[in-house]
Amino acid sequence: MILNNTIKQVIASLVVLFAMVSCKVEFTLNGASVPEEWKTFSVQYFENRAPLINPTLSQDFTEALKDRVTSESKLTLEDRDADIDFSGQITGYNVRPMAIQADAVSAETRLTVSIKVRYRNFKDPKKNWESSFSAYEDFDSNQNINDIEKELTDLIIEKITQDIFNKAFSDW
Repeated sequence: MILNNTIKQVIASLVVLFAMVSCKVEFTLNGASVPEEWKTFSVQYFENRAPLINPTLSQDFTEALKDRVTSESKLTLEDRDADIDFSGQITGYNVRPMAIQADAVSAETRLTVSIKVRYRNFKDPKKNWESSFSAYEDFDSNQNINDIEKELTDLIIEKITQDIFNKAFSDW
């Protein structure tokens, strides 16, 4: 009797597996939903218009957004005439103290980056949008920003590019 139930479970599992294989199922871990007719994307250079300038931020961000879309979708990067286009500018880059403690040992400082993005979908213009994205990283005030700036901006860029990707390709 136990053997019959086990065989039934195996057969049922195989039927489900074959059904899934025979159907066209799009499964992604990041929740991205990219219709078949969308094939290409482009990312324009994000100029740094922030009052405080990090000299590598524009290039780092632009390349990170290209990498994010390439690695998490089936879209191909094009220089121009793409189905989807990302453009915009870096609007904010600031460092400010967060918590001033009497002993100043545990005080923190926050690095914040803000970016304005224009998303153009030439296959479905109703999906066009403009939005601002911002992210930050806190660090110990005793640390020199110059020593950790690259690490912090990389973390912030990762957060912002994920947020942009989610807004562009996830059905929230």
